[in-house]
Amino acid sequence: MHAQVLTKRFSQWLLMAAAALILTACGFHLRGAADLPFKTIYLGFGPNSPVGVELKRNIEASGAKVVSDQKEAEANLKVLADTRDRQVLTLNTNGRVREYALFQRFTFSVTDAKGVVVIPPTAITLRRVITYDENQELAKQAEEALLYRDMQSDLVQQILRRLSASKSAISTEKAESDS
Repeated sequence: MHAQVLTKRFSQWLLMAAAALILTACGFHLRGAADLPFKTIYLGFGPNSPVGVELKRNIEASGAKVVSDQKEAEANLKVLADTRDRQVLTLNTNGRVREYALFQRFTFSVTDAKGVVVIPPTAITLRRVITYDENQELAKQAEEALLYRDMQSDLVQQILRRLSASKSAISTEKAESDS
């Protein structure tokens, strides 16, 4: 009996070690802080914007500083549009809503300290589908709020990736101005 327990534990340990080895072999690694091409940025969000607060937290975690004056910033993110929308997708046989599509549309541009466009106006559209049941109204409202928070986090990560990708444009401009 004792030998069977030891064999089972050994096989579980071996299976976990194999899974860890496979994950490292495929190049899997946790997403680290964004490698941003500037030290300071001005964010054109309202003071209580949930997207602005989360983006500021992520930018500061990556080592850059968010400043409150545009003149002090190396980069300036300008919010052109930020909207949420809900559209009916399907109806049941009684004409009642069965599914909604939730949308978050965000458009922004980034300029450097001299006003040169680093990232032209860029639109990001996120979409999630939610089923609806009038018998579970409160649960569906909570689910909708959770989906919007998930879209907000996804939006912030996409903005950070675009800011990181603008590295070559800002680096080239810095090199030209230094010479």
